[in-house]
Amino acid sequence: MSFSVFKIIDTYYPENNELKHILLTHSRSVAEKAVSIAEKHPEYQLDKTFLYEAAMLHDIGILLTDAQGIFCFGDQPYICHGYLGAELVSKAGYPHHALVCERHTGAGISLEQIIEQKLPLPHRPMLPISLEEQVVCFADKFFSKTHLNTEKTVEKALKSISRYGEDGIIRFKNWCEMFL
Repeated sequence: MSFSVFKIIDTYYPENNELKHILLTHSRSVAEKAVSIAEKHPEYQLDKTFLYEAAMLHDIGILLTDAQGIFCFGDQPYICHGYLGAELVSKAGYPHHALVCERHTGAGISLEQIIEQKLPLPHRPMLPISLEEQVVCFADKFFSKTHLNTEKTVEKALKSISRYGEDGIIRFKNWCEMFL
C-alpha cells in the first residue's frame, strides 16, 4: 500500500470500540468485494490497491453523524457521512480517495436530487464518476453496518437504494450488468 489507511482510521477512531469494529468489518467486506470485481474484470484495468484503500476509507465520516444504532453519536444527519468523510480524507492529503467517500452514498446523488429532496448536503453532484468510484459504490450496496459479514442479494441491495429515486436504480442495474 502506498500509505496506511489504518493510520488515517486510527486518527479518527483511536479507541477499539464497537463503532470502530463496525467500520472496519463493513469496510473490509466492501473492499474485498471491490477487489474481487476488479479481479473478475481485468478488461477494466482497475487499480486494486486504490480500490482497497478507498473502500476502507469510504465510511470514515460516520463518526460525525447521529446514527445511534451503529454507535455514531455525532450531530449531523447520517446522509452527510460521505461528504464529511471526504473532508477528513482530503485533509489527510488523499483527494482521490476523498471523492469515493463523497460519491458513494446511495448509488450516487445528483444535484437535482439534493435540491428536490431538500437533502442536507452541499449543492453539488455527488455521483461516482471514475470506474473505481463506481465499483466501491456498487460493492458498498451489498453490505450494511447492522448485519455485518452478511452479503445482501441484488434484490435486497436494490430495495435499499430505491429510496434515493429511479436514477439510482438505473445506475445500480447498469453496474450489475457491468460488474456481476
